[in-house]
Amino acid sequence: MPVRMGLPRLGLGGWRGLGAFWAVVLAATAGGAGVLGWLGPLPPPPGAPPPGAAPVAEAPMPGAGAEASAAPAATPEPSPVQVVALQTPARPARPGPIAEPALLENGPNGPLPRIGPDGRTSIRAYGRAFDRQDPRPRLGLVIGGLGMNAAVTEEAIGRLPGAIGLAFSPYAPRPERLLEQARGKGMEVLVALPLEPTGYPLNNPGDRALLTGLSPSENGERLLWALSRFPGYVGAIGALGPMRGERFAQLQESLGALQATLQARGLLYLDPRPGAVKAPLRAWGRGIDLVVDEPATRSEIERKLAALEALAKEHGAALGYAGEASPVLVDRVAAWAGSVEARGLVLAPVTALIRRPEQEGARGR
Repeated sequence: MPVRMGLPRLGLGGWRGLGAFWAVVLAATAGGAGVLGWLGPLPPPPGAPPPGAAPVAEAPMPGAGAEASAAPAATPEPSPVQVVALQTPARPARPGPIAEPALLENGPNGPLPRIGPDGRTSIRAYGRAFDRQDPRPRLGLVIGGLGMNAAVTEEAIGRLPGAIGLAFSPYAPRPERLLEQARGKGMEVLVALPLEPTGYPLNNPGDRALLTGLSPSENGERLLWALSRFPGYVGAIGALGPMRGERFAQLQESLGALQATLQARGLLYLDPRPGAVKAPLRAWGRGIDLVVDEPATRSEIERKLAALEALAKEHGAALGYAGEASPVLVDRVAAWAGSVEARGLVLAPVTALIRRPEQEGARGR
C-alpha cells in the first residue's frame, strides 16, 4: 500500500490548541517590545562616543618653538600622536625617555651623563617643549626635597603642572618609579647637589657633600657620585632641600670647576642663592630670583608667588625655588598655577629660562 506524505490531519481540538500556542507567542513578543520601549535604548559600550558627538581625529603633539637668542631651547624628538577632539587644541607636554643610552657613559659609581656623539645634550633630550614665540612673561618654579619620601613626591608629581621643575635628592633610595612618573608627565628633573651651606655642620647636607675643607679631587669625586645616582635629568641645582650651599659657593674656583664639569657633560646649572647671579659663570643656567617657602606657611607662600609674578612682569621672566615639597606648598602652588594664564603670564620650564655662561669662550650646548 503506498505511503501518503503531507501534513498530519488535525481535528478541531488540535487546530484550536495550535492557535492558542501562537497567540501566546505573539503576546509575549509584543510585551517584550513594550518593556524595551519603556526602558529606553541600551547604553553605549565603554569608550564609545555619545550620540551626536563631534568626530575625533589624530593630531600630532606640538613641538618647541624657535629658540630665543638669550636662552637655548630644548629641541623635542618626533612626538607620538594623541587622539583629541577637533575643537580642542592639542597642547600636552612631550613625554620622553627616562634615559637615552647614547647620552650615558660608565663612571666609577654608575652611569654618568655625557654629550652624545652627535652633539646632543641632556638639556635638549630631556627638556620640556615650550613655545618660545609666546610673548607673555614667563614664570618658572623648581620644587626641591623630592625622592626621599615617595608619597610626598607622588603627590607633587600628580598635582603640579608639567612645567614645574623637580629637584631629586641624590640620597633617594629607589627613585626609578618616581622618575618614570615625572618623565611620563613631561616634567623636567634636576639632581640636587649637596653643597656646604651656611650653618654647617649643624646644617648637614650628608656624608657625600661637597665641602670647603676637602681637596678639589675629593669634591670632584663626590660630584660624580651625585651625578651617577639616577639618569634623565636636564641639569643640577646647588641646593639640597632648604640648604643652598652658600659656603661652598664662596669658593669661586671650586664652584667654577663644578660648573665646568656640568657644562662638559651637557648639563645646566641653577644657582639657588636668590639674586646672587643672573647666569652661572661657566655653564648654561640661571640664578634663582626668589625662594617661595621661607617660611612655609600658606600666607607667606601665596605672598611670595605674587612677588614672583611681579618680577616676571618687570623683567620678562622669573624663576622661583621651594626647598621642601610639603603638602601646604603643593596645595598652594597647584591652586596658583591654575590661574596664572588668566593674569597674563605663562608657566615655563627651566630650559626655557636659562642663559649663556657669563664667562667668555665657554663651550656652547
